[in-house]
Amino acid sequence: MPTPYAASVPVSQRLPDFPWDKLASFKEKASAHAGGLVDLSVGTPVDSTPQVVQNALRGAADSPGYPTTIGTPAVRQAAIDWLARNHGVDGLGLDNVLPVIGSKELIGSLPLHLGVGQGDLVAYPELAYPTYEVSAALVGADTVATDSLVALGPRAPKILWINSPSNPSGRVLPVEHLRKTVEWARERGTLLISDECYIECAWEAEPVSVLHPDVCGGTYDGILAVHSLSKRSNLAGYRCAFVAGDAAVLGEVLAVRKNLGLQMPGPQQVAMITALADDQHAKEQHARYAARRTKLKAALESAGFRIDHSEASLYLWSSRDEDCWATVDWLAERGILAAPGAFYGRAGRSHVRIAFTATDERIDAAVSRLS
Repeated sequence: MPTPYAASVPVSQRLPDFPWDKLASFKEKASAHAGGLVDLSVGTPVDSTPQVVQNALRGAADSPGYPTTIGTPAVRQAAIDWLARNHGVDGLGLDNVLPVIGSKELIGSLPLHLGVGQGDLVAYPELAYPTYEVSAALVGADTVATDSLVALGPRAPKILWINSPSNPSGRVLPVEHLRKTVEWARERGTLLISDECYIECAWEAEPVSVLHPDVCGGTYDGILAVHSLSKRSNLAGYRCAFVAGDAAVLGEVLAVRKNLGLQMPGPQQVAMITALADDQHAKEQHARYAARRTKLKAALESAGFRIDHSEASLYLWSSRDEDCWATVDWLAERGILAAPGAFYGRAGRSHVRIAFTATDERIDAAVSRLS
């Protein structure tokens, strides 16, 4: 019998292997440790969602009608106000912001929503969040991982992803670099998308948004910035994020998303408004992560690790100058699970990404085992 659908090649076969499946045996090994597993791999928030946000969600629980894809004016204004107050982004209007159901969903679907396809090129950093590649593979586009714009040659990408602070390395791109990248993309008609989901997780550098006037020159033409509340506000389970920038591009994205019914639930929009308006809980969470980072960084360095970059984000980009899988195994013997750098590109083959998002008790356990 013929297959029940017409695709000659299953979509799943276009995609790279799901990386986290490769960690299963190491997780089993680490879990066998007498003190239990210390999972520093995925970087899932473990601290409570702020009470003020929980209260807002409860208060908005009576939500019988359909939400709109564009979101309420209030949630878009909250994003505008937060960017202006905390990141010096001026001049955004309501048509420059679109709330989305988690940043990963947006990143994974943007090429599709923007009509990118076969024969087009999507570029992203040499060390990169895997979803940039996945989003291009879903639409059959060509990809290139490079940190050098010169290496792209005469072929202009349809989409150029940048990520500062970086996942996995925690590297922060300086204003001058960002400005030159914006100019390069505009000269070639390339859409520049900046993943800024870790912008408030800064330790030894001050990240700057691509939407800042010192970078974009006061115009948002040809640029988008992606933001998430998952790490800043412990809202990973709420799936609250937004994208801001070029109103014309966002209009195209909105038109497609309306047809697909991609709508952030109304109660989550209310919670997002509350979270964006309240900076105090974010400062408290930042302090928790700073304390955990200090302890874990010192323990890793005492155990012979070198920490590269890591001036921002929620990870320590760590190396023992060996194959990353050997390091993952070394840590698993001590009951600690880390992410191999190979998950993020060939440039990560001698590093592991170690998150400091675990509880204080689990961080202390990791520190004890490392020493």
